[in-house]
Amino acid sequence: MVVHVAEHALFGRKGDDLTLTVPITFAEAALGATVTVPTLDGAVSLKVPAGTASGRTLRVRGRGVPGKLRSGDLLVTVEIAVPVRLTPDQRKVVETLAEKMDEDPRPQITAAVTAGGQR
Repeated sequence: MVVHVAEHALFGRKGDDLTLTVPITFAEAALGATVTVPTLDGAVSLKVPAGTASGRTLRVRGRGVPGKLRSGDLLVTVEIAVPVRLTPDQRKVVETLAEKMDEDPRPQITAAVTAGGQR
């Protein structure tokens, strides 16, 4: 017997683990948040730690594909949703934040540019 599994609108699958991509705001990523995510048998709360980078995957144990001995996990990848449009007030707040940020997010690239791209 051959069983075919159709693709799901929200979930992907890696073995017994389910995968899910969830958009979060910059504020949620920077400050930390609790977000509600769907599972096959209802929603659960997921704690997003402060300082979470876009693309980080968080594990919800036992919320994947049910198995004979144990269920797989739900692997939630967060992506920071960047607003398409900002109000003038929002833009001003982001510009103020940018002025106050002193951490270089690209230290290796900055060093390579400064060195003229040589190793």
